[in-house]
Amino acid sequence: MPALNSIAADRLFRLIGTPNSPAIIDVRPDGAGLIPASIRRPHEQVAGWASTVTASKVVVTCVHGGSVSEGVAACLRHQGISAEILDGGFEGWVSSGLPVLNEDVLPPRDIEGRTFWVTRGRPKVDRIACPWLIRRFVDPSAVFLFVTPSEVAGVAERFRAAPFDVDGVFWSHRDELCTFDTMVEEVGLKGFDALQRLAVIVRGADTAHPEIAPQAAGLLAASLGLSRMYADDLEQLEAGMLLYDAFYRWCRDATDETHDWVSHKPRSRSVRPKELVRG
Repeated sequence: MPALNSIAADRLFRLIGTPNSPAIIDVRPDGAGLIPASIRRPHEQVAGWASTVTASKVVVTCVHGGSVSEGVAACLRHQGISAEILDGGFEGWVSSGLPVLNEDVLPPRDIEGRTFWVTRGRPKVDRIACPWLIRRFVDPSAVFLFVTPSEVAGVAERFRAAPFDVDGVFWSHRDELCTFDTMVEEVGLKGFDALQRLAVIVRGADTAHPEIAPQAAGLLAASLGLSRMYADDLEQLEAGMLLYDAFYRWCRDATDETHDWVSHKPRSRSVRPKELVRG
């Protein structure tokens, strides 16, 4: 029987990658791998770091979803934070066959737990798509540095940042694949089918092959439009987050849908499923 104030792994899997995803806090004392988009925090120091939690909803996970995560979630609720535990914990997630991040390929985290990434300024497609992927699926607090192309290597070295979408680095194009493809593969996100669909669209827009996906030309047009609208690269990234959120939800939920006059307004969370409503 699921614990009180808990969420099932399949339900959390559906939320990851969306703007409404809860913050996921891993309080295991050790252990390889992470649930996508999660951050590590020591359970014994919850009183100290609870005040730094800015998310409106939190899911806490430990090894098996037992007393450690229950205790941390209860402490967070005491601080006024809506907190649940992951039913079955990290081991339950793994046993369900759900994706686990490959931490070994990620850049080192700073004292606040953030990863740093650096690339060329004036982004178009890949250099917006990749930060979106990292923020939504890898590190929600990741820092992105857009710099002069000739200074990428120097900034990467001095700020311990991972260079991406430049020649001769790990996070870049490989043969016909673009950097977004590389990240999905290397980080361990191929278990998200919608990301696999989105990767084809990004590749078509970024590599001048719009014929591989009907949506690629539209993504390229929107990306070029954003690059003309914003002189500040970080402002462009914030605007681009919404663009990729929309493409991801299409890839996940609407690929078979055609235009019609039916409203598809998202159901309010307060509405119970029809089968539970008694007339």
